[in-house]
Amino acid sequence: MTPSIFVETLSSMRLPNVFNPWADRCAIHDRSDAARTRRANLLAMIEAALDERVETMWIARDLGYRGGRRTGVPLTDEVHLDDAGQLLGGVELERATTGPIVAERTAAVVWQVLTDIGLPVMLWNVFPFHPHERDDPMSNRCHTRSEREATWPILQALIEMVRPKTVVAIGRDAHMALAELTVPVICVRHPSYGGQREFIDGMHDHYRVARRGRTRGQLELDVA
Repeated sequence: MTPSIFVETLSSMRLPNVFNPWADRCAIHDRSDAARTRRANLLAMIEAALDERVETMWIARDLGYRGGRRTGVPLTDEVHLDDAGQLLGGVELERATTGPIVAERTAAVVWQVLTDIGLPVMLWNVFPFHPHERDDPMSNRCHTRSEREATWPILQALIEMVRPKTVVAIGRDAHMALAELTVPVICVRHPSYGGQREFIDGMHDHYRVARRGRTRGQLELDVA
């Protein structure tokens, strides 16, 4: 599967109580061409990851409403769109929303670590979309087993394209869901709910880098 066909396939999927950022438009926050912008962001990200021959995929559980739902880039909020583009070799990624830039706590920690490591990775989620509670699109919930099964071929197709040497599962839920993969999977604690330090230390241990000083992402996290 080519990156363009992958993005096209991803954008064709519809599920109840799920926001597909590469197909759907939020009537409150999105620009008129938001879905198209997010498709372009994702395509640029995948193509850059392939060009850079990334060796690792970081995979969390679901998209969040403050991060990938808005940007179309997993584990990346609007604050860190430029960082994502720079890490992948100077890719230009665009905002798809109106109003103030929105930050996400998980993205802040993820990008603090990515800045320390300085290596491009492919970011993704077990369930690629944003699952929300019924009648509350700006909420987060865990995807269901049937939702994961419906989208599992998407994850498999991406892994076949990227061919990572290692998958880093972010959080216990992601680790359990990825047990069927043939690629080696390691698990680090998710940075939310008090897991920030363990996530940072686990990633630094895996990549054998020393922890640097406080970064812009850390400062954002402290004042959020």
